[in-house]
Amino acid sequence: MGLLIRNGDIITADKRYKADIYIEDETITEIGENLQVPEGTEVIDAAGKYIFPGFIDPHVHIYLPFMGTYSKDTHASGSQAALIGGTTTFIEMCAPAGSEDTLEGYKHWKSLAEGNAACDYAFHMGVTRFDAQTEAQLREIVADGTPSFKVFLAYKGAFGIDDEALYKILTLAQELGVITTAHTENAELVAQLQQKLLSEGKTGPEWHEPSRPEYVEADGVHHFTTFLGATGAKGYIVHLSCKPALDAALEAKARGVDVAIEAVIPHLLLDKTYAERPDFEGAKFVMSPPLRDKRNQAVLWEALERGDVSTVGTDHAPFDTTQKAMGKGDFTRIPNGIPAIEDRVNLLYTYGVSRGNLDLHRFVDAASTQAAKLFGLYPRKGAVEVGSDADLVIYDPDYRGKLSVKMQHMNVDYSGFEGVEIDGKPEVVTVRGAVQVRDGQFIGDKARGRFLRRETLKVAGG
Repeated sequence: MGLLIRNGDIITADKRYKADIYIEDETITEIGENLQVPEGTEVIDAAGKYIFPGFIDPHVHIYLPFMGTYSKDTHASGSQAALIGGTTTFIEMCAPAGSEDTLEGYKHWKSLAEGNAACDYAFHMGVTRFDAQTEAQLREIVADGTPSFKVFLAYKGAFGIDDEALYKILTLAQELGVITTAHTENAELVAQLQQKLLSEGKTGPEWHEPSRPEYVEADGVHHFTTFLGATGAKGYIVHLSCKPALDAALEAKARGVDVAIEAVIPHLLLDKTYAERPDFEGAKFVMSPPLRDKRNQAVLWEALERGDVSTVGTDHAPFDTTQKAMGKGDFTRIPNGIPAIEDRVNLLYTYGVSRGNLDLHRFVDAASTQAAKLFGLYPRKGAVEVGSDADLVIYDPDYRGKLSVKMQHMNVDYSGFEGVEIDGKPEVVTVRGAVQVRDGQFIGDKARGRFLRRETLKVAGG
């Protein structure tokens, strides 16, 4: 049976118009006015609502072994929370430790998601080692439809890589037409600063940010972009958090380096004072790069408005308060991450579009279309076009409410945005034409999600 969505205000990265959308066999079949459809077609009246392409979160951690524990979401809980928040596709960081086999790690992450995700998903392949086997394994992973790598210029002794590995990874990426995403800090500087602070008795979560100051991130950006320039590879800086790092990235782009920039919703709305809250409350807000001085927020918003920041993700990494307490007496042992996969779209709309200066089309572009274009999914995803997957969000801009752990669906015992007001929320969400969320509640197929095989830059023409 087909699905007809009538009377909505269709909003994409570059268009706004009123029309009906007819969906059949998982894709958008027809767009127009007063469409005639077969008898028995389900009809949804979207009058007074926006119709957006399904939103894409390009940076999530659902399954994450980290700092001696595991993130709390499963692919079931994480994907359902994503859908309730309007995200119909996420790209998960597959991050085996440097001591683990790359290909086995990839297969393990895929097996965990298969049959358990309610929305569509893909992976960035974390490359945490580069030995005699790695190149052949990465070629196999790319051939399987995962043409994006992730490297860590951080987490020395766990995920971090040295410069020889970085050069070899980027050289291979350039050959294969793979985009390489990067966590950009200076791992050695972080390690030294951490030990210095601990030796001075500075052990609480408020010392996390001083252990990874802004200049450390800027140095990481400069380092990564220097290697991109040397190899000709295309790069993507994840969760850029501050003005010095942004300046370093824009200077590299001005030199002709092919690099895109991502911001994440915590850095746009939260600042370092959250991690300075007393009685270890600040541990909830420990992530890396850390929450920064508030002055950086306006800089990031303005770069997003201009398009210098291409995408907005979450770096969703849900660790509960018991897990965070592993770092009492030693902030370096606090599991890093703030849960946000459910809240990103509503927060970006509220504080970007509704209460800020973010253009509505730029909002769609940053939260959906750019990720689809950068990561080999466009126009299958990130578009409202005939032939595109029927991933759609019917959005109520008149809704008013507040975020709270009491109402969230992420499997974690706190909200990083407790009590924060939102203007608008998804009312209906479809994944390939199937209604997965209705009236803000998950009502769909818990195993609807599919692994998305993506194209390399060379095939996509990038």
